[in-house]
Amino acid sequence: MEKACVDINELINVFSNTQGSIYQSDKLNCFYVDFGGKFARYNCISLQKLKKVVEDIDIEDLLLNTHRADFELVTFNGCEHIYLLSALEIVALKDLLQGTFTMFKLNHLVNDCLNRLVY
Repeated sequence: MEKACVDINELINVFSNTQGSIYQSDKLNCFYVDFGGKFARYNCISLQKLKKVVEDIDIEDLLLNTHRADFELVTFNGCEHIYLLSALEIVALKDLLQGTFTMFKLNHLVNDCLNRLVY
């Protein structure tokens, strides 16, 4: 999906690092991952699946195993997006996804604390 198809002003930046960003669209109830030259749309469950797939990649084995390429194909069932990533890009995507889910948890904690103060 091209960035031109999405109104950037309606997106909320959830988390960014030097390699990419993840945005939330409340209007469309989805997330956009801007990473590796790709701007991809995910629903909540797909974003969780992407995080699990990326976290399950063994970076150490990828770097130390001389019988395989230094790249990993990242995708999962039901996903129309495919990433071909180097070890460094995998680390950056891991960081991006972990930061995003940390922000989700932080947002939940803040809302929970504010609701306790109100009630």
